[in-house]
Amino acid sequence: MHHAAAVTDELPIYDLLGADKIEAMVAAFYRRVPGDDLLGPMYPADDWAGAEHRLKTFLVYRFGGPHTYLEERGHPRLRMRHMPFSVDRAARDRWLALMMAAVDEVGVSLEHRSYLERFFTGIATFLRNR
Repeated sequence: MHHAAAVTDELPIYDLLGADKIEAMVAAFYRRVPGDDLLGPMYPADDWAGAEHRLKTFLVYRFGGPHTYLEERGHPRLRMRHMPFSVDRAARDRWLALMMAAVDEVGVSLEHRSYLERFFTGIATFLRNR
């Protein structure tokens, strides 16, 4: 079982990118999801804003920013929260592809992109449950 990068490998990505860049990245991701044939149907149609807010506050917290996510949601419990959804290899790969397209859209340095790709690959793989 490969765990997320050790703390020593972590960049202070919140400080490096800033809240605005992280918010733009999440917005770019959620512009892609509703029309996606695989991922779109997995999201509740009436809660796009909620889903975007949860991902944004989770990433801000996880990347070293304010702990709004914890205040609103408590411990992430990501695997438990994603269990109702069938996250197979295809869904994992598509989520990662859309997320990296969003990263590329907002534009980050090569070093930060490779960090984000490792981070998102680890999360996506961790959440695969089928």
